[in-house]
Amino acid sequence: MGLKGQFARWVSVLGLAGLVACSGLTSTDIATDIVGEATPMNLESTAFAAGSEIPSRYTCDGDNRSPALTWEAPPEGTGSLALVVEDPDAPGGTFVHWLVYNLPPETRSLPEGVTPDSRLANGALQGKNDFGKVGYGGPCPPRGTHRYFFKLYALGSPLNLPPAALKGEVLKAMQGKVLGQADLMGRYTRQR
Repeated sequence: MGLKGQFARWVSVLGLAGLVACSGLTSTDIATDIVGEATPMNLESTAFAAGSEIPSRYTCDGDNRSPALTWEAPPEGTGSLALVVEDPDAPGGTFVHWLVYNLPPETRSLPEGVTPDSRLANGALQGKNDFGKVGYGGPCPPRGTHRYFFKLYALGSPLNLPPAALKGEVLKAMQGKVLGQADLMGRYTRQR
């Protein structure tokens, strides 16, 4: 690509960044763009009901263990599953708490207390959260009540990514592959 082509590409990228900044969109909104017409799925936890308080056991105030999650069979043609857990209410913008990708399509649950290994026994990989660590990092809002979104994606194929990938890399690799999506939201307020 020549200098003129590179300049045009940067103008396009900066224009998109400006559009996002001016529109008030967040990275969560942009992530919605990769989903398209995904089949709705169901995601639940035995630790908390949708929209309710996440018990402190699963936060920085407790054991900081990941909650148990279960879901129904994904759409036909699913080649892998990915989980993204994030807090859109964080002061500095959306904060990533957990990334799991390349879960085998026959997987229907994650147990409580998933170990912080970059590669799980079933072959799934864990990415790096915004605490700078691989695996789950529980809710730990600096003040007020925050919402935590657990988003499960059914993908047409596994993602060609190494262990410890970042959210941006995972979302980019997911583009055009999302067949289904499930959401579960919990809230947490620190007890001080």
